[in-house]
Amino acid sequence: MKSLYELLTASTIAVASIVAGVTSAVAQTAPPPPPVGPAYTVIYIEAAPGAGTQVTKLLRAVHAAARKADGNLRHEILQRRERPNHFAILEIWKDAAAYQANLSAEHTRKFRDGLKPLLVAAYDERPHTGMDIGEISAGAGAKGGAVYVVTHVDFIPPRKDDGIAGLKELATPSRKDGGNLRYEVQQQNSRPNHLTLVEIWKDHNSLEAHEKTAHVVKFRDALLPMSGSLFDQRLYRAIE
Repeated sequence: MKSLYELLTASTIAVASIVAGVTSAVAQTAPPPPPVGPAYTVIYIEAAPGAGTQVTKLLRAVHAAARKADGNLRHEILQRRERPNHFAILEIWKDAAAYQANLSAEHTRKFRDGLKPLLVAAYDERPHTGMDIGEISAGAGAKGGAVYVVTHVDFIPPRKDDGIAGLKELATPSRKDGGNLRYEVQQQNSRPNHLTLVEIWKDHNSLEAHEKTAHVVKFRDALLPMSGSLFDQRLYRAIE
């Protein structure tokens, strides 16, 4: 029969083992620390058909307020070309603190409250980190016939690093293509195998010429075995 000392010792070791296991599990599931440097955000909005005018009014109001907020580096409001009840917001904030401050700002609350009854899908806000950005001011104020392109690229986890390398290889020559005003690669914070391409082209012809280039065809061919979903490319115009 084991002594009281032996029983107590065994119990202490067992408890310590459980605590260590719980601590390890918590450490593995804890969210990563906020990224250092500018905070990028891509927001997708799907409103009810016919609600476009109301949503545009709300977007203009929040845009005007956000541009004046401390730490804002860029704020753009877009309307999808083929689906006018779909919208997007592209933001850059000086850092995570500025981004968080804007989230809790009164103008953001009023915007979200006004938007809620007009939506047919959840408000889809995706914080990102800049992966291959170029000049932050590139394409600023693009108007008229400029085509904004926002593309979601999803790599299967085992091929994430290969996919990111491919996007970086694609970005440099794409910025040199005729009519390009911006070409950015952003990485989603919560899912590092999800990337977003943000582009601006002078006009639709420039975009179509770019998509026939050797570097785009090469990437699209290499993408298929690495992709976790369809190459989700959406075309927008700036709301002025």
